Amino acid sequence: MKTELGPVTLGVIVANRGFFPAHLSDSGRKTILKVLEREGIRAVCLTPEDTQYGAVFSLQDSRKCADLFKAHRDEIDGVLVTLPNFGEETAIANTLRWADLNVPVLVHAFPDDVGKMTSADRRDSFCGKMSCCNNLTQYGIPYSLTTLHTVDPESAGFRADLGRFAGMCRMVRGLKSARLGAIGARPAAFKTVRYSEKILERTGISIETIDLSEIFGRAVKLQASDQRVKAKLDEIKAYVPTKGIPADSLTKMARLGAVIDGWMADNALTATAIQCWTAMEEFYGVVPCTLMSIMSNGLMPSACETDIAGLVGMYAMVLASGQPSALVDWNNNYGDDPDKAVVFHCSNLPKDIFVSETISANDIPTMDYQAIIAGTVGKENTYGTIVGRVRATPFTYCRVSVDDLNGGMRAYFGEGDLTNDPLTTFGGYGVVSISNLQNLLAYICENGFEHHVAINPSQCAAVLEEGLGKYLDWDTYFHR
Repeated sequence: MKTELGPVTLGVIVANRGFFPAHLSDSGRKTILKVLEREGIRAVCLTPEDTQYGAVFSLQDSRKCADLFKAHRDEIDGVLVTLPNFGEETAIANTLRWADLNVPVLVHAFPDDVGKMTSADRRDSFCGKMSCCNNLTQYGIPYSLTTLHTVDPESAGFRADLGRFAGMCRMVRGLKSARLGAIGARPAAFKTVRYSEKILERTGISIETIDLSEIFGRAVKLQASDQRVKAKLDEIKAYVPTKGIPADSLTKMARLGAVIDGWMADNALTATAIQCWTAMEEFYGVVPCTLMSIMSNGLMPSACETDIAGLVGMYAMVLASGQPSALVDWNNNYGDDPDKAVVFHCSNLPKDIFVSETISANDIPTMDYQAIIAGTVGKENTYGTIVGRVRATPFTYCRVSVDDLNGGMRAYFGEGDLTNDPLTTFGGYGVVSISNLQNLLAYICENGFEHHVAINPSQCAAVLEEGLGKYLDWDTYFHR
C-alpha cells in the first residue's frame, strides 16, 4: 500500500514591459516551460494566442491570466512569476489578486548576459524583481524568492529552488485539506498528546475518529481465508523478516491491517494515529507497529499513542520531501557529548529509514516482540514491532503542536545528522548530531513542547519555515 503524491501544477506568469525587449518574453516563456516539463511539473500558462508571446503586460492580459488561473483553481498548487525582462509589476500583482488562489508564489528573474547589454537585448530583470516584490508587498500577497537574485532557469541552482518550492506547494495544499484518522482514545497516561480538533479544523485539517472496539470487532469477524486477510499477510511477510513470529500473531496483524486499510479508504484518509499502549495488546493480542511501519513507508504516515499533532509534523515532511517520516522520542543523552542524543521508539519506524547494511549484528530491521511492555501483558501479546537501527543520513526534525491556549498552531524544526556512532539497545533507534542541541532542548522544555518529534531523511527545514510560517501563518521556530 503506497500513496502517490502526484505531480505539482504551477500557474505561470510570464512578465513583459512595453519599452523593454519583448522578444525576451517569447524566448523566456519557452525556456521556463521547457524546464518545468523536464522537472515533471505541470504548467498553466497563457499562450501566444491569448496575449503577445503568452506574457502579461496590460490590464486585459491580467484579466485573461486571472480567469485562466481561476478555471484551474482545483489544480494549481502554486504560482511561478518569471521576469525575462523588467516586467510590468502592476500587471503581475493584479493577476494574483484577481485570481485569488491563496497559494505560494515564487518570483524568478532571468540574469543579464554581460555581452548583450544593448537596448535590443538588455533584460533589467535584476531591477524589475525589486519592483515586483514591492508591489506584492503593497498588495499583501506573500511570496518566495530564488536563492540567487537572478538565476538561469536551466541551471542546477534554479532547479533546486524549483524542487523546494514544489515541495512547499504540495505541503501547503496538502495540509489545508488533510484528512487524518484517530484510531482509539488517547492513552490515559499520555496527556502530552492532547490536542484541539477545532483548531486543526480551522487550519483545514479534519480528524475522523473510530473506537478501538469497532476496529477489534471488525477484525475478529474476518476469516483467515478472506482474500483481504491473505493479501495483507503476504504484504507483511514480503515487507520484513518474520522468523520466530507465531503464525497466529501474523494472522491477527493481517486481520487488523485489512480493517484499517478499508476504514481509511472508506473515509479518504491519508494518515493515522493509533492507540496502542496497552489496550491493543491486552484485548487484541498484537502490537500494530508493523502495520504502521508499512503505512509510513508508503507515505501514509502513522503515529503511535494517538499523537495527532505529531502526525501532522510527519505528514508535513512527507509532502515536502516525498520521503517517509517516523515519529520518535527525544530519548537519551549520548555519553557526555552535548550535541548528540539518542532517538528511539519501540518501534513502528518505516523500513526505508533503517539501515540496509549492518553496522553490528542486530542492526537490520526485523519483526520482534515489544520488549518494554511484554513483562506487563505477556510476550505472546506483543509481537509485531519493527526493530533495528536508523541509517546514517542528514535529516530534518519537526514537532507540530496545537496551541490551545492561544488558539493557533505552532512548530519547531531544524536539521542535523543521524550518525553511525556505536550504540547497543532495543527497539528502533539512532544517534543524532545537532548543532547547539542543548539550546534546542532548552527551547523545547521552556515552551512546553511534547517529547515526540517527527524525523525525515531529507533536508527540508527551509521548506517548513516558509510553508508553515509564511503561507499557513503558524508560529514557527527554526533551530539553526
